[in-house]
Amino acid sequence: MRLTEEQRELRSAVRTLLGRHAGAAAWRPLTGQIGVAGLAVPEEYGGAGCGAVEVHVVMEELGRELSPVPYLGSAVLVVRALLGSGDAAACGRLLPGLASGSVVGSLAWAEHGSWDPAAVRAEASPGPGGRWRITGVKEHVLDGAEAGVLLVAARTGAGVSLFEVAGGGPGLDRRAAVTMDATRAQARVVLTGAEGRLVGAEGDGERVLWHVLDVACAALAAEQVGAAARCLELTVAYAGKRVQFGRPIGSFQAVKHRLADAYVLVESARSAALGASFAAAGDPTELPRLAAAAKSACSEAFSLVAGEMIQLHGGIGVTWEHAAHRYFKRAHGSAQLFGPPAWHRARLAAGLGLGPAGGSGAADGR
Repeated sequence: MRLTEEQRELRSAVRTLLGRHAGAAAWRPLTGQIGVAGLAVPEEYGGAGCGAVEVHVVMEELGRELSPVPYLGSAVLVVRALLGSGDAAACGRLLPGLASGSVVGSLAWAEHGSWDPAAVRAEASPGPGGRWRITGVKEHVLDGAEAGVLLVAARTGAGVSLFEVAGGGPGLDRRAAVTMDATRAQARVVLTGAEGRLVGAEGDGERVLWHVLDVACAALAAEQVGAAARCLELTVAYAGKRVQFGRPIGSFQAVKHRLADAYVLVESARSAALGASFAAAGDPTELPRLAAAAKSACSEAFSLVAGEMIQLHGGIGVTWEHAAHRYFKRAHGSAQLFGPPAWHRARLAAGLGLGPAGGSGAADGR
């Protein structure tokens, strides 16, 4: 699981650009100069035709900076949902704009805090002219308040299906959510008879969403590793310059042990995340297992390392001015995104024949 020279160059380019452009302002140069939005889009739709490992590289760098750009929701979730649907017409219509970054996409999927595709309860009924009417409430919709392309999962008589919903159409109410992690834009989407166009085959949405969930977990694990590694870098640097009792605190044995433990957590999580990304790129049969393992391991590693960052920074670590609180909030928010670690461990156990799938993927772990 080693990066190629081209992938290392991509990592260097993304890191350099993020160092020059802070916050949401990085999206335009990331898409215009590097083309990150189209990395996983086939060339026939205007993309670069790369795969999950390139997405991993970008996500890890975005995690280091806690970048608020809409890469995960648009270039990962929506792109994978469209490609997984097998709808060539929808791909031809929507992917070129997504690949260029001129259009941001959003996948409205989770309900009642659950990302389990079987838990979708929004309903879609046939309307005139081959259109559908969709009613339901979606939560935790990444970048959903402003997205130009909105895909909605809803249940028909044939099962869960995907629909393209016009952003400004009647019956659609999108409200930005107030989240603990202000660097991850989310929205609540309420549909009341909103008009939608079927994407892919009716009833095929659950299969597509399970695949999207696995790819999303692999991508999010990479982001968590990047952020956890940055927490450790900042903490080691601080421990080397913060003096107590005439010595840098990093020279104290107890602090050394805590930093060493954090290093092991980060590197173990990195291996799990890379394993999931390489499986997404070349071994889809192993992806569900490795994605669930990565999501569980990387969520817990990031949370623990972010907590150590605050503890070892002491008083300054709990101030609003220091970055530690932002990493801590991202760690706990991302641990719940796409289902908490306990749910993914239950998925692993079920796949190994050790117990039922259990749980609903709810953010509270039920």
